[in-house]
Amino acid sequence: MTIDLDELMKVRARFDAEVREGAQADARASVERAGAVVRHVAPALGWNGVLWSDLDEGTADAEIAAQVAFYAERGCPEFEWKLYAHDRPADLGDRLRAAGFVPEPPETLMVGLVSELAKLPVEPPEGITVRVVTDEEGVEEMMRVHAGAFGRERPDLREQLLGRLRDEPETIAAVLAMAGDTPVSAARMEMRPGLAFAGLWGGGTLPEWRGRGIYRLLVAHRARLAAELGIAYLQVDASDDSRPILERLGFGVLGVTVPYVWTAAAS
Repeated sequence: MTIDLDELMKVRARFDAEVREGAQADARASVERAGAVVRHVAPALGWNGVLWSDLDEGTADAEIAAQVAFYAERGCPEFEWKLYAHDRPADLGDRLRAAGFVPEPPETLMVGLVSELAKLPVEPPEGITVRVVTDEEGVEEMMRVHAGAFGRERPDLREQLLGRLRDEPETIAAVLAMAGDTPVSAARMEMRPGLAFAGLWGGGTLPEWRGRGIYRLLVAHRARLAAELGIAYLQVDASDDSRPILERLGFGVLGVTVPYVWTAAAS
C-alpha cells in the first residue's frame, strides 16, 4: 500500500484541521483558541501545550511571548509547542529557541490507511499473546514496560492513562504483549468521536524482545480495532527506530514534527 504525494498533502491538510486546529480536550482539561494559536490547558500532571498556530514574521515573536506568559502565570512547570515542518513562519523553530524553548528529538509524522492496515496478519509470534488494558494494574504494567523500553519514568503519562480509562474509556485502546505472565511490549491508540484520525502511541518493546514482530503485531491489532470503529487513518509520530517498520507496513510520510519544550526552572 502506498499513498501518492497529492493524496498525502490532502490528508495533511485534513489532519491539521481536525486534529490540530480542531483539537478536542482531554477529560478535565480544555482547548482554547487564543489569538492565532490553539492550546491545550490541563491541571496537575496533564499535558499543556500549543497544538496549532497561524503566524507570520510579524506576529510570531509576540505570540510566543504571550503563550509563555500565559503558562507561566498558571504555574505550569513546563509546556510544549508542537512544531511541524510546514508551520509558518519558516524560522519558527529559531524563534522558539530564542524564547527559551528546548527542542526534543525530531519525529516523523506518518499516516496509514486503516482499510489497508486492517488486512495485516495478526498471528502473534510464538509464545506471545495480546492483553487489553482496562484497569490500574494494567496501566502499572504498561509503565514498567515503558520504563524498560525508553529508559525513563513517566508519572504524567500514568495519570493521563488512568484518567482516560476512568473518565472516557471510549477514547483509548491500551494493549500489552505478554510472554506468559510477563509484559514485554505496550502500546495504545487514542481517538475522538467523529474524527477520521486515531493516533498510535507508545509502541515500546523491551530490548531483549525486539526484532520478533511484536511491534507489527500491536499495530495490526489496533488497526483492526480502528476499522471496527470506522476510523479512516492511523497517525504516528515515529522515532527513527519505528519509521522503517511503519514504512514497510505501508505508512506514508506527512512531514517532521519537533516538540519544543519551555521549562519554568530554566526561564
